[in-house]
Amino acid sequence: MIADDGTVRLTDTRYFLTSLNPEQVTAAELLATVRAHWQIENSLFFLKDRWWDEDRHWTRRPGVAEWLTRLTTAATMVLRLLGPGDLPIRGRADQIAWKPSLGLEILGLA
Repeated sequence: MIADDGTVRLTDTRYFLTSLNPEQVTAAELLATVRAHWQIENSLFFLKDRWWDEDRHWTRRPGVAEWLTRLTTAATMVLRLLGPGDLPIRGRADQIAWKPSLGLEILGLA
């Protein structure tokens, strides 16, 4: 989109449905609600899709893909909740890959 002053401005219009009363919510509150809703997609699924290429895995055996998804979700949540806090989640996963006994310690199994 080119503005009147000749500058190029990129815009993106999105539409959302909500049951919130427009007289009881501000634009900033509505924006915060939408962002909080999509935080799951932006954090958990982005991590699984981009770092662990979950969408590229496939199998011919029925049910295996669903279990792989459940396991990666569980692993991500454990890393987020219990893993070493000084590293990002991918770093935590890499650290456990290099030293599996650390994973057992995190789970309380060692």
